[in-house]
Parts: sequence; C-alpha cells; structure tokens
Amino acid sequence: MKAVWYDELGPARDVLHTGELETPEAGPGEVRVALHASGVNPADVKRRGLGTYGMEYPRIVPNSDGAGVVDQVGDGVSPELLGKRVWLFNGQRGRAFGTAAEYIALDSWLVASLPDDLSFAEGACLGIPCMTAHRNVFADGPVEGKTVLVTGGAGAVGHYAVQWARWGGANVIATVSSDNKAAHATAGGAHHTVNYRDPDAADQILALSNGEGVDRIVEVDLAANFELTGRVLKQGGFVSVYYSSGDAQNLFMRMTLRNAVVRFMVLHSVPREAIDAARADIAAWLAGGNARHTVAATFGLDHCAEAHEFVESDSKLGTVVVEPGHASP
Repeated sequence: MKAVWYDELGPARDVLHTGELETPEAGPGEVRVALHASGVNPADVKRRGLGTYGMEYPRIVPNSDGAGVVDQVGDGVSPELLGKRVWLFNGQRGRAFGTAAEYIALDSWLVASLPDDLSFAEGACLGIPCMTAHRNVFADGPVEGKTVLVTGGAGAVGHYAVQWARWGGANVIATVSSDNKAAHATAGGAHHTVNYRDPDAADQILALSNGEGVDRIVEVDLAANFELTGRVLKQGGFVSVYYSSGDAQNLFMRMTLRNAVVRFMVLHSVPREAIDAARADIAAWLAGGNARHTVAATFGLDHCAEAHEFVESDSKLGTVVVEPGHASP
C-alpha cells in the first residue's frame, strides 16, 4: 500500500517519507479500513515534531483520525461490517501505523458508522476533535439550563464543543480572536461570542451570565487563558481542560477559592464507557442532520508534509484532511 511514515522526529519536510509499505491484514477482533480520508490534528504534528511520546516505534505512520470503507474483518468480527462506510478514532494510539496510508487495521470498536450524507473528509473530522469536545462538555453531567464557556470556540475542538453544549441545552458563550471566528462560532450554535483580546472580556462574560459567572468552562489552553477564565467561573463551577501551553500561575489557590472542579483529559485514556456514550450521542446527533463539520483544507497523500505544516501554522479554521486517493464507492 501507499503510505507516509517517519523513522525519526523532526520537521515535516525532513522526516516524512512517502512510499510503499506492506498492506496490513485484519487480526482477531479487528477490521481493515480502505481509507479515503485522514484527519490531521495538532496532537499528530506534535507527536512527530516535538516527540510528545518519543519514538514509540522504529517506524510510524502518522495521524489518528480517518474515514473509509471496511474491506476485511478478522476473526470474531461480524461480516456485516464488510463494505460499510465508517469513521475511526485513535488510529495511531497504541499502534505504529495510523491513517496516513491507503489502509489501516485496528480494533473493530474504534470504528463507527458514517452516514451516507457525510463525505469521507467530514468523517475524518469526527475523531479527536468531536469526541474530545463531547467529553469536555458532558464529563461532569448534563448541561441543560447551564451557562457553558467554550474558549477557542472557532477551533476544531472548540467548534464541536459549542455544538455539543448547544445540543445539550446550555447557554453557550464562546471566546474568539476575530470577527471571522466569531461568525464561525455563532454558526456552530454559540449564543454569544466575546473577543478574549478585549480589555473588558471578563466583564462581558460576567454580564452574559447575569453577573454570576459561568457554570462550566471547556478550556483550550489553561495557562494562556487563566487570567480570564479564573475570573468568570462561578463558585463551585467546573473546568475541563484538554490542553495547556504551560503551568497556570496560582492555579491551585485560585481554583480552591472558587471551590472549583478542574478536570484534565486526553482522548486516548478516556474510559471505555465514556467513549461508548460519546459514540451513541454522535450517532444520534448526526442523525438529526444539524451537525456542522469544517474541513479546512485537503491534501493528497504525497503532500502530507504540507498538511502537517498547515496545522502547525495555526492559521486553519477546521480540520486538515489528507486523502489517500481511493475512489469513492
């Protein structure tokens, strides 16, 4: 099969190679997916460029999310899955070969049905961004009637978090950095947007929450945003963090004074029951027909390095997708 891989850590153009690798076979409990789209997330480029986990394997095919068609099933897997359109997640977690290839073999529970009205590129958006957002919004219970602040509400995870919070019945406030991103967050369902660069951003958020502060915060960067979010969290509120660029100063003391619950999460270690709940909600949500998926750009497999660089540029709006080149059925 045609694939992209790296044998050492470093800049995308220096370490990513394209060529032929052995096509995987589906083992017991696994399916093989003929990939039509591979989602590129910040975690993928950090793993390759910064060595987040080091070189876990001598050779790594990057990218964890994707979408395609099941073309082989292993022992113990229902043959009814053959020919089914699916999206998948955690494709490069716990295995050497991810989704930047024509095929991937992985545990059958890591794939889910892709509705016919979604493209493969849209399906490749659903893994890390959508499931991370679901966990951050709902990990501490229902949000109906609550005020939820989503920082970075135009980002890949943030845009899904806005949609999940709105779907769950919350009053949704999103922080953004521009009018364009405000429009994007509003299109996703945010009731209100606040430019976090405004000197009075905290006052705006407090006013939008009747002066009480927000019940929950979905946090894109705890260290960078703590001066703002530390002011607007309600007493007894919840903060769910999926990234931080450093250590937030005086985090422990300030959150203690607010009797806050601070949760940190990363998708690959989320409990199985939470993953199953997310999959069920995603299926119901997609069936409703109102979900929005933003593909920032698409690249061919030969241009995977450019796709990684685009993610690293921090100029994208949505998910960057690499397309291995299978003809759609």
